[in-house]
Amino acid sequence: MTSPRALTVGIVGGTGHTGRELCRLLLGHPEVATILPTSRSDEPFERVHPNLLGSGTNFLSVNELTSRAAELDVVFFSTPTGEAMRTARVFHDAGVKVVDLSADFRFPDPARYERVHGPRHESPDLLAHAVYGIPEMHRKQIASSTLVANPGCYAITAVLAAAPLLDNGWADTARGLSIHAVNGTSGAGNTPNKPTMHAEMAESMLAYSLEGHRHGPELEMVFTDRVGREVSVDFNTAHGPFARGIHLQANIPLAADRTREDLLALYLDHYGRGHDGEYFVLVNDQRRRKGLNAKEYELYPSIGAVRGSNFCHLGVDVDPARGIAKVVAVTDNLVKGAAGTAIQNMNLVLGLEETTGLRHYGF
Repeated sequence: MTSPRALTVGIVGGTGHTGRELCRLLLGHPEVATILPTSRSDEPFERVHPNLLGSGTNFLSVNELTSRAAELDVVFFSTPTGEAMRTARVFHDAGVKVVDLSADFRFPDPARYERVHGPRHESPDLLAHAVYGIPEMHRKQIASSTLVANPGCYAITAVLAAAPLLDNGWADTARGLSIHAVNGTSGAGNTPNKPTMHAEMAESMLAYSLEGHRHGPELEMVFTDRVGREVSVDFNTAHGPFARGIHLQANIPLAADRTREDLLALYLDHYGRGHDGEYFVLVNDQRRRKGLNAKEYELYPSIGAVRGSNFCHLGVDVDPARGIAKVVAVTDNLVKGAAGTAIQNMNLVLGLEETTGLRHYGF
């Protein structure tokens, strides 16, 4: 039996929802021996993350983590956009593998980053080292990279939903894609904000960023790269009355007449059946049992089935009158949409089995 690698992992930004999920998942990772999360406050780790009571984990400052860069195998950045580009260089230059969960390295063109996010990119030379990291799509590039740009939670979910249709030429991209997604309130972060408090959200929903969500250009970049021509995405987002999860529906015009059975065959061929293909992408292939307009909820995936897990569940259908494929994708925004995919990327860059530490199911 191979002995554990005894990895040392740093987390810049260990106090937020995603930082907590990274710690939670890494504590169960058989190859990780030491976790070093940072915090700007003096609050002890177990007071900030009481669910991790007894883990023996403690916060340190960013300066302290920087001084210990030589000890690290990998460092995660779970920070607001704009911070990693100022600090990642110290670790990258020390030979530490970097996985950035912010948007700082997702766009290879610094001018496009500035158009989407506002501030000028402070480390444009590092962009040449960055690989956009959806493991199911960019596995080989990630494995040989030194800096991985972890995609946004919406982008991960949407790309997994649309890729089979785009990659096989079944989508009529000239008509554009329409994507509607509802995220849990954890997607708004852990800074107190009255509209997203549980008492305000319990029987409500909140649309936001309808003028153009920042993940829209990210999706257009990825889809354009996949099909080799410009793809327009109408991307709409909202927060729903649940803490974690993404429920996404992609309406994708079809280039030819297709049935639901055609789409199921395509998606099962693309991702495999069960865990025989892409371990974390599972297609709901339940067959229709009832007649026209019957409400067969079992045909499509639900957020509750993936909560707490690194899985993406997909369901498909067709509106034949309009020639549109309807793809439903669900993920946990904090796991598959963030920390889980980041650990997949860590496993790949360190040469580990990709699913290590992530095989648990939803709760």
